[in-house]
Amino acid sequence: MRSIRPLFTARRGGSARGRTPVAAAVALGAVLALTATACGPGDDNAGGEPTSTASQADDGKIKIPDDIKDRLKEHGIDLDKWKDGAWKDWDKDKWLREAQDFVNPIIAGLWDPDRMRDADDPEQGGVDDNDISGDQGVTDPTPDPVDAKPVGTPYHSNAAEAGKVFFDGPEGSMVCSATVVKDPANPGKSNMVWTAGHCVHAGKSGGWYRNIAFVPSYNNSGKSAADLQNAPREEVAPYGVWWSDWAQTSEQWIEQGGPTGGQGAPYDFAVLHVTPEKGGDGKSLEETVGTALPVDFNAPAVANIATMTATGYPAASPFDGQKLYQCPDKPGRLSLTESDPTMYRIGCTMTGGSSGGGWVAQGSDGKPALVSNTSIGPVTAGWLAGPHLGEEAKGVYDAVSEKFAGQ
Repeated sequence: MRSIRPLFTARRGGSARGRTPVAAAVALGAVLALTATACGPGDDNAGGEPTSTASQADDGKIKIPDDIKDRLKEHGIDLDKWKDGAWKDWDKDKWLREAQDFVNPIIAGLWDPDRMRDADDPEQGGVDDNDISGDQGVTDPTPDPVDAKPVGTPYHSNAAEAGKVFFDGPEGSMVCSATVVKDPANPGKSNMVWTAGHCVHAGKSGGWYRNIAFVPSYNNSGKSAADLQNAPREEVAPYGVWWSDWAQTSEQWIEQGGPTGGQGAPYDFAVLHVTPEKGGDGKSLEETVGTALPVDFNAPAVANIATMTATGYPAASPFDGQKLYQCPDKPGRLSLTESDPTMYRIGCTMTGGSSGGGWVAQGSDGKPALVSNTSIGPVTAGWLAGPHLGEEAKGVYDAVSEKFAGQ
């Protein structure tokens, strides 16, 4: 039988093998695993005001706003030392966990080309398919594998909304996939990004990940890892590095999410609000990349969807994490437990690293829309599953949009 896990990857020095369960829930670039969480319209799991971002003074030193310093000091963290590497301290007592605790000050230059390229070692974990025991007659037969096809280059011409999310966990640098989505409160000027919950928060066994950043059209020309050696940052991040100044996932993921077995997978989604590392020219992310997808929270039933297309940067063998791929397939249903919502499932050979990547289908208005994201899959590859985006997902999305309305 095949085992299932979240699709992410991690790296710290050498191999990612032997990582803790918490790290496994984040290593999206290498193997797929079951993960999930969501919050309802009244559950916007993000308290407080948007976090200010760090700035760079004339002397080149990072300046951190006082509001971030004060919030971290409440947890025994001296942010004056953060920029000097103190963020690497993963003392469980200092791991910010609750929704309102999210902070992510910019550390300019941290995500250099080498660090981005190396955040791609696969996690080697998983659970047996026998753990999927609550189908209650709503799990369809396992789909036939669909070979992932490379997206044509330049990626910006064919999937401008797609990119990679980078972040740090206890075991090192991690990577996921993500999608630029529209912001109802800022039409045409969105700074919102959709990804998986386990790409931003470790779930019930941990807290928020650190140094979360989004790179649209990563490796736009589709070069291999070897060809990217010594590449300038402008080549791997042609549209800049965008740091998350706010992240939100569901309360279900925070309370239930786990690295294996599919815990929280039906609620495994998250929304980031981002800001450019270098300040930019005043343009939003949507204006910078030229597009953003609408999100459909009322997608048609599986039987009425002819095709869903999953997009992502798979990193586990035979992929190297540097190139963008897609899998189109007619979705089926996957139910993990009787009490949780049924998930979408498609045939696809993408591996870890593709977690968080958007699933696009014809929305309820007949136009392309994001209707899910990659959450889990079997260790052996062959299929992917993603959450159905309902009221809980809309609650997360609306809360982030409203928080930054008018900004």
